[in-house]
Amino acid sequence: MKLGFAMPHLLQLKATMQDWEMAVTGADQTKLAKWAEKLGFEMIAVPEHHIIPNKHVALSGPFYFNAYTAMAYIAGATEKIRVNSCIAILPAQNPIVTAKALSTMDWLSSGRVTITFAVGWLEEEFALLGVPFHERGAMAEEYVQAIIALWTQQNPEFEGKYVSFRDVAFEPRPVQKPHIPVWFGGDADPVLKRIARHGQGWWPFLTKPEDIPARIDFIRSQPDYNGALADVYYGMSTARVGEGHKVIDDPTARPGQTKNEIIDRLGALADLGVTWSSVPIPNLPGIDAYYDYTQWIAEEIMPAIR
Repeated sequence: MKLGFAMPHLLQLKATMQDWEMAVTGADQTKLAKWAEKLGFEMIAVPEHHIIPNKHVALSGPFYFNAYTAMAYIAGATEKIRVNSCIAILPAQNPIVTAKALSTMDWLSSGRVTITFAVGWLEEEFALLGVPFHERGAMAEEYVQAIIALWTQQNPEFEGKYVSFRDVAFEPRPVQKPHIPVWFGGDADPVLKRIARHGQGWWPFLTKPEDIPARIDFIRSQPDYNGALADVYYGMSTARVGEGHKVIDDPTARPGQTKNEIIDRLGALADLGVTWSSVPIPNLPGIDAYYDYTQWIAEEIMPAIR
């Protein structure tokens, strides 16, 4: 089991946010990224929304980074830790721009990028961006194919409804081969079928942990399965967030569990096919206490799960 680092103040979800996180600055996060790397955490993942309608702020909060900008900054501030999104909204921008942003990041970071795409769920956000919400699945399917073509083909070509190109040059291509690992976030059958065709990882959100093995089997049973699914990321606090970011009271996901409870929970997730997880931030008085807590994870939890 590999552990991602739960960076404070990446978002302000009612289900998980603590008041002290509001005081965490970008400078603090830079120091924490270096600290996470020093301790042996293996990934920092950045959530993304571009704009939040006011009626969603109570549950979702207003605070989100652009995933690619934040990932690139964190990669530039570190040397070994991987960066990812959780998630990046694939239909929200032109796939050529997305491919360039990610390949640039991978080249500059010497191959430390993973990307988790999703189709998005907030219809009003799509309207504000001028992106057709009910076409987002079809757009995502074309976009990921186009992105992979740009990353892997010497003379990239793609012909689709939403994006087309030929007789073009595209560099730098990613350092990682055959390309940057592509994960998808989400739970619906079309998402899992997209993973089967194009993905190397899955980040479930609403899927119950006990259902993960069956859903992995579903991915691998698809007739066009690419044989590449290697990773499943399920953070321990995931079950605290419901559809539309509703607050869920799930005792298995509560913060502040004991050492043995955390080790047992991570072991149970590993038995279900989960390869990546993260330990939720417990109730703490401030950032200094979080440094202490994450050091405790590195010293007491990491050796037991690796």
